[in-house]
Amino acid sequence: MDNIELLRPLVVPNASKIVLLVLDGLGGLAREPGGQTELEAAKTPNLDELAARSETGLHWPIGPGVTPGSGAAHLALFGYDPITYQIGRGVIEALGEDMDLMPGDVAARCNFATMDTEGRIADRRAGRLPTEINERLLKTLSTIRREGVEFVLKPGRGYRFVLVLRGAGLSDQVSSNDPQTNGLPPHPIRALSPEAGPTADAVSFFVAEANRLLAAQQPANTVLVRGFGKLPRFPTMSEAFGLHPAAIASYPMYRGLAKLIGMQVLPTGGTVAEEIETLRSSFASHDFFYIHIKDTDGAGEDGDFDRKVRAIEAVDAVVPEILALQPDVLVVTGDHSTPAVLKAHSWHPVPLLLHSRHGRVYGPGAFSERACYGGSLHIFRAVELMPMMLANAQRLEKFGA
Repeated sequence: MDNIELLRPLVVPNASKIVLLVLDGLGGLAREPGGQTELEAAKTPNLDELAARSETGLHWPIGPGVTPGSGAAHLALFGYDPITYQIGRGVIEALGEDMDLMPGDVAARCNFATMDTEGRIADRRAGRLPTEINERLLKTLSTIRREGVEFVLKPGRGYRFVLVLRGAGLSDQVSSNDPQTNGLPPHPIRALSPEAGPTADAVSFFVAEANRLLAAQQPANTVLVRGFGKLPRFPTMSEAFGLHPAAIASYPMYRGLAKLIGMQVLPTGGTVAEEIETLRSSFASHDFFYIHIKDTDGAGEDGDFDRKVRAIEAVDAVVPEILALQPDVLVVTGDHSTPAVLKAHSWHPVPLLLHSRHGRVYGPGAFSERACYGGSLHIFRAVELMPMMLANAQRLEKFGA
């Protein structure tokens, strides 16, 4: 049974407060056999002390062995089974950039990238291109025209931008050209269903024109497109779980996902300190707070083990400020693992702690992959976290007679 079908009739409102603190890409791997992961190497006295008073465990974002995308992994944390509730990354990015999607629009998430002289992708992120150069290049790409399809472009942060295709009869059943790793040529754009042929042709045309217009540019001389999708209709968190939720996130994709499921996206800066200040100033206004920390994932994808350690330590330093607000439930976890040694998302389960007055506390008093493996929550699917948060907040009635 779907989580939402099970929980909706059990929900009872109260004044409890839930905080979900997500360190993007938190899980890691050791640099050498027998060594420490990034979380184990980090000095985290506050998280370790909190873990000693909390339930701990590991979660599979999707399931054993499945490497998740960020959107699917976050949906699971929010209680939406990502196998049932699927969405293209482009839609999330478009919503996060405050684009107005119309019925029939197809959105895609795009990267500026670097292609070498042999047609292979040398850098999928074009040296993490500055946003101001992104904006300048998009003015050039905005001149691309094709009869029957409008290309709507919006810059994101750094090397990212959003492409929305607008016209009659468009399909989101289109493959990506992103090889997902450096050293390989872009994939051809393909239609994944018969009716998607014209859309695939339009995307191929856009990429070819972009390559022509960017040919003299460095490092951004090509574009990668992926995550095609149309705007779906998901139950809001209020409808599904009786919550009045808020999101504290600076990156567009995470703001967009929060909007899709009915969270109020609160204005905030990009630093950990600014996000905690937003939590403090808004704490009376909502009962569920999602706080997103991006730096851990960015360091992991860059292969920078030490920077990821520092990002974790920066979050540990603000844990006492969150506890001072006295949330009824505080969860600290990641959406997925991004080990620096892999420079990518991975399939490894993610450490988690759940702190409330009603938890059973046993296991090692530390917050790490190794310690959480022995915690009372063991290993579970991330979609099961929402009922645990609601139960610990005393927001669920008994099921059955």
